[in-house]
Amino acid sequence: MRVLITGGNGYIGSHTCIELLAAGHAVTIVDNLSNSSPAVVERIARIAGRQPEFHQLDVRDAAGLERLFARQAFDALIHFAGVKAVAESVADPLKYYSNNVCGSALLFDAALRHGVTRLVFSSSATVYGEAARSPIGEDAPLAPANPYGRSKRMVEELLADLCRANPGLRAVALRYFNPVGAHPSGRVGEAPGGIPDNLMPYLCQVAVGRLPELTVFGNDYPTPDGTAIRDYIHVVDLAQGHLKAFDYLEREGGMHFINLGTGRGTSVLELLAAFERVNGVRIPHRMGARRPGDTTETYADAARAAQQLGWSTRLSLEDMCRDAWCWQKLNPAGYA
Repeated sequence: MRVLITGGNGYIGSHTCIELLAAGHAVTIVDNLSNSSPAVVERIARIAGRQPEFHQLDVRDAAGLERLFARQAFDALIHFAGVKAVAESVADPLKYYSNNVCGSALLFDAALRHGVTRLVFSSSATVYGEAARSPIGEDAPLAPANPYGRSKRMVEELLADLCRANPGLRAVALRYFNPVGAHPSGRVGEAPGGIPDNLMPYLCQVAVGRLPELTVFGNDYPTPDGTAIRDYIHVVDLAQGHLKAFDYLEREGGMHFINLGTGRGTSVLELLAAFERVNGVRIPHRMGARRPGDTTETYADAARAAQQLGWSTRLSLEDMCRDAWCWQKLNPAGYA
């Protein structure tokens, strides 16, 4: 299959490109490089042993998309491109609706007009909101609490409407929980710009000396150790979930919503302890106040992915910690 991947130079996109190439598919990457590096393409090729095609292009560039689709045919589209920082979305909502919603609409329009009938969308568990009770199933009420989450929900609804209007269209929205880790080669991984928003990359930057210490936000939650609980999933498992979704659409039509998570919760202190134990490093840390909007316990009901996609996670918390640290040691400044 010839697969178009938007945002393919990003964290999850790059790992998915590797899995697709390893499975024998032809991959074309579209990325505007606003939050990624051009070096990723060559690293993908070195790992996979095959070169993806690359175009620097923003999904809001309708003319550029038209040229791309007119030049070559694609069998499927996996759509990662978008912005994804919750705090930034609150401060600059127009950026999120422009990139995530308007960009998706333009992309889907071009894809449909050029005969692409299989779409996999990179969604998020943020669509469930702060009040969702764990384990969270796909039928839980949707109540995103910030513009980032609302933009993801809007694109899900757009895709569902397109499937109703176009009976031949097949789509899956994959709702991720907390991707962490890196490719075991250490050649591709998470390289956030500025100070990381998420726990694992922050922890890694403390370990490598880029940041002085880790702040644990809240140790008074009603959990066994007082810290918040999340569902951490290895990015390689997550990437393989996209291949399973891609295959699923070969036999199933319509619109589908599927969680990708382990179905297990891990506290902040449990993750910290595992990282120190597996990698033999000490992470300076201190306790801080809770952050507004953080939930006590969030983890997936992953049964639908197992039943419909035949997918479940294989890699452990220890693998996540080991591979994240391997990436950070080999690339202390990310791709810079």
